[in-house]
Amino acid sequence: MNPAIEAPTIEYGTLAPLLIVFGAACIGVLVEAFAPRYLRKSIHVPLTLLSLAGAFALVLVQTLRGQVSTTASAMGAVAVDGPSLFIWGIILILSFVCVLLINDEGQFVASAAAVPGSADEEEAEAHDNGTGHTEVYPLVLFAVGGMLLFPAAHDLLMMFVALEVMSLPLYLLCGLARRRRLLSQEASMKYFLLGAFSSAFFLYGTAMIYGFAGTVSLPGINQAMAAGNTLDPLLLIGFAMLGVGLLFKIGAAPFQAWKPDVYQGAPTPITALMASGTLVAAVGAVLRVFWVGLGNLDWEWRPVIWGVAALTMIVGSILAITQTEIKRMLAYSSIAHAGFLLVGVMATFGTPQGNAGSLKAILFYLAVYGITTVGAFAVLTLVRDPGGEAGHLSRWAGLGKRAPVLSGVFAFFLLAFAGIPLTSGFMGKYAIFTAALNSGTQPGDSMGGWMAGLVVVGVVASAVAAFFYVRVIVLMFFNEPAADGPAIAAPSMGTVAVIAVSLLVTVGVGLYPESVLGVANDAASSLFIR
Repeated sequence: MNPAIEAPTIEYGTLAPLLIVFGAACIGVLVEAFAPRYLRKSIHVPLTLLSLAGAFALVLVQTLRGQVSTTASAMGAVAVDGPSLFIWGIILILSFVCVLLINDEGQFVASAAAVPGSADEEEAEAHDNGTGHTEVYPLVLFAVGGMLLFPAAHDLLMMFVALEVMSLPLYLLCGLARRRRLLSQEASMKYFLLGAFSSAFFLYGTAMIYGFAGTVSLPGINQAMAAGNTLDPLLLIGFAMLGVGLLFKIGAAPFQAWKPDVYQGAPTPITALMASGTLVAAVGAVLRVFWVGLGNLDWEWRPVIWGVAALTMIVGSILAITQTEIKRMLAYSSIAHAGFLLVGVMATFGTPQGNAGSLKAILFYLAVYGITTVGAFAVLTLVRDPGGEAGHLSRWAGLGKRAPVLSGVFAFFLLAFAGIPLTSGFMGKYAIFTAALNSGTQPGDSMGGWMAGLVVVGVVASAVAAFFYVRVIVLMFFNEPAADGPAIAAPSMGTVAVIAVSLLVTVGVGLYPESVLGVANDAASSLFIR
């Protein structure tokens, strides 16, 4: 007689933020199937915003009540600890404001299946009421659900599932831009092919590590390394393959080639979602794997990440100087910032208590960089040429004289990216570099001098990056506007709210960083479940 199958234990209350987002995504699919076309957007928008707001409220409730779990949920598959809750809160805020941008009319194509420039596309646009594809809302919710699950996954199989749930909707969303259809479809195809390639690396790495440890649980892998040979080929090959899959998602060099093309071709609200939410989720997953799963292998992975972080900061900063398209420039800026975050990942002390200081800096950086990024891309949606957004830098010449307020706000976001004092970006870089220097002072840490060298590389990369940020500011305020310069679109209430909130956070956190640092410190104190 076969033994009875034990029913899994699911902590529904702990996982409620995840379940709300995925539940709303499933309801959105039913809306697409059964609701008439003219009603879909009026249902999707409140459903999407309310589900994100509700999930954020539940995260707040769990945090304020101190309901931080000390054991992994869902049979050990999901770790809802302090860092997870903080990252969930960031992702939900960023996705909420990105949905406000997505809600603007004219962003998405009327018929994705129609060949660009064909009669079918013209007919679809003639019958479209400006809403475009309403499928974007459930797709966004599925992507956000994957972003929430990715950094909280406590075993490698769950992490792979989360990676695919996050990535597949984004592959589709990147190809739905209403204008420059061929560029958008090219971006979608490149992202899909390279993303599938990186996912294969991640899955093969998982198989290799399972062959070594006999488990895919991150704490189990850590224990197997403590008891076994950390130079086992299965472990080292698996670690390398996992690293490829994770570093691809954050756009670290030499796996960054997809970012400029995808950022340029995707609809700008989707670019904002990827540049903020996806990066936050991917960095959380990197921390989960390297600090929890591979904690006993830090002498092997830290030199590798040192080289990747240095190369990423250099590549992002230098190649951004050569760009003449604003979204490509911001893509390389994102690559450089991924390098700064990897400096924080390097700042491990090897103990939960020591890592709390480094983790606080990383969480703070993710929060302030994410909201500034969304604000910057929100500004881009308002500067338009007849064929769409004015992407070429030459079109921004003299914009400060035609739209001084909008240009001033964008200039402030650029200064925050550069890490100029009195902005949130400065405080973020200061926190990361300080954590890295402190980690290098550990007794017996042979990489102490190397950490100081990495910080020097980061400071130099920041100085180089300041050049291309300032170049845009000079172009806007010290050049004469062209007679046929771009038009400034009338912003919707949602876009105004996104820009205003992003500006207030960037200014407020730059002047008073203690508020966010305190929350990040509380989250980091309940370090990753082991």
